[in-house]
Amino acid sequence: MLKVVMVVNPERLAKDLPERIRATGVDLSIYTEGDSEEKLLALCQEADYIITMQSLFPFTPRVFRGLPKCRFLQTLSIGCDALDIQAATEQGIGIINLRGFCVEELAEHAMGLMLASARWIAVINLRMKMGKIVRPASPEADQHMSILKGKTLGLIGFGGSGRAIVPKARGFEMKILAYDPYVPPTIFAKFQVKKVSLEKLLQDADFVSVHTSLTQETRHLIGLEQFHKMKKNAFIINTARGAIIDERALCRALDEGYIAGAGLDTTEQEPVPEDSPLLKYENIILTGHNAGNSPEAKIASAVLPARELDRVLRGEWPLGLVNPEVKEKFVAKWGEMREPDDASDK
Repeated sequence: MLKVVMVVNPERLAKDLPERIRATGVDLSIYTEGDSEEKLLALCQEADYIITMQSLFPFTPRVFRGLPKCRFLQTLSIGCDALDIQAATEQGIGIINLRGFCVEELAEHAMGLMLASARWIAVINLRMKMGKIVRPASPEADQHMSILKGKTLGLIGFGGSGRAIVPKARGFEMKILAYDPYVPPTIFAKFQVKKVSLEKLLQDADFVSVHTSLTQETRHLIGLEQFHKMKKNAFIINTARGAIIDERALCRALDEGYIAGAGLDTTEQEPVPEDSPLLKYENIILTGHNAGNSPEAKIASAVLPARELDRVLRGEWPLGLVNPEVKEKFVAKWGEMREPDDASDK
């Protein structure tokens, strides 16, 4: 019987996830503490399969080296930036993320931030609540307020949420460009989205929306040089990871008028510190990492991990395997796996 260990924060855990995991027929143990490498090594020593919250528990290279029986680690998130994936791969451990989780929520939230920015909704709401008269529109609003119709949306990252935003943006009759060096041309063709370089995207887009993962390559991908290439009336939207945008550069870009504003669901520090300079800007909308929240997302956060575990129990590779380069070492250690029956969903 496969031994599954969950190391989780119960306050952020879908209530029926343990029940769904047990229903697969595994031996399940649940722990809510694991704030040190030593604790994790003790708790997970016998685990064949680990389910955890990657940003809360220190699954470091040392921990991965100390898990001789572990085949997969499933993180209950899309992002894996807190995990050393290379270290896991070296040990033959597959890393699984929640592929497909809350992509509609992220896409709709990005559209909401675009609308709030274009129509100055957040600024006007704030000013009215402070007792300020906002009609007729101020010269600032006259300069920056716009419509989405006919504008160009540039997507940085063309994975799940980036693709999900396409039909929504088309509903507003927007033109769409995308930058993603890891997505094949066939995907761009399927969605009828023009593939461009990052520089071209920044130059042409009226709205730049970030949908890429946080890696060493994408950390501070958007800095002062990139802001300087954008249109002065452009907005940047981020529903991915905060550290993809250099926030000091963003503040300077706003101070010097390189761009018109930003809509940030994620920030480099979360929660946002009380002394953060981001808080002083009217034209920065902050939504506190809530883009992925919905009743539907809560259901999916229990269903998707159980489905991945079930695939593994059937001898199939998980759909959300983020380090496919592990396969050779994994097979040498544990034996053959086959492609999942529902691989067409990838």
